[in-house]
Amino acid sequence: MLKPNQKSKSSKQNQVEKMFNSISFEYDLLNAIMTFNSHKRWKKNILNIAKKIKPKNVLDIATGTADIAINLGSISDCKVVGVDISEQMLSIGREKISKNKLDEMVSLERGDAENLNFKDGYFDLVTIGFGVRNFQDLEKGLRESFRVLNKEGTLIILETSVPENRIMKLFYSIFTRTYIPIMARIFSKDKSAYKYLLNSAEAFPSGRKFSNILKSIGFGNVMVKPKLFGSSTIYIATK
Repeated sequence: MLKPNQKSKSSKQNQVEKMFNSISFEYDLLNAIMTFNSHKRWKKNILNIAKKIKPKNVLDIATGTADIAINLGSISDCKVVGVDISEQMLSIGREKISKNKLDEMVSLERGDAENLNFKDGYFDLVTIGFGVRNFQDLEKGLRESFRVLNKEGTLIILETSVPENRIMKLFYSIFTRTYIPIMARIFSKDKSAYKYLLNSAEAFPSGRKFSNILKSIGFGNVMVKPKLFGSSTIYIATK
């Protein structure tokens, strides 16, 4: 299991919580820098997919600073709950929600993706943006998402991935091993956090491998949509 600090005996979950608390105030800026602001477009893609589903109750897991939750809050007659283990990230998210005047549509609470405090089949839609690779137990977290979805529910996941094309994979490797570390040194107080985020992205079973994991959990249909030459991927899984 890849953890932020492999030498530490503390759990991956505790380490991830501590890490995101430490980088919470710089997270949005560095996310924009590392993706050339493409993450906003990908999150809008999630909103466009969600609009076609017309959900009434949505759960955004690993909501962080609530970008996806805020987008989903614009859907008519839709209530959004965002959960995250990092209280500092949630604090920033709440400020953004208030700024967008979505307090009645979007609420945030501290929660564990692998032990959700919601009843079976409650949500029409579950979203997870750049979060599943940080789960301590990937399959347990996905089973929880499956559990809280109703019988026709949809899970949308946005996660980093490694391009399959050899040339793009080479460019990806150069980019992640040069540009991102430089940006982290300039803008971040916690360089080790971004080393972990890069390593976890490369170790994550993306593409077909992750699609097969979703199917093994019980999802009947899984669509895979690579973004930016395969450096990130949107997965749409339905029960």
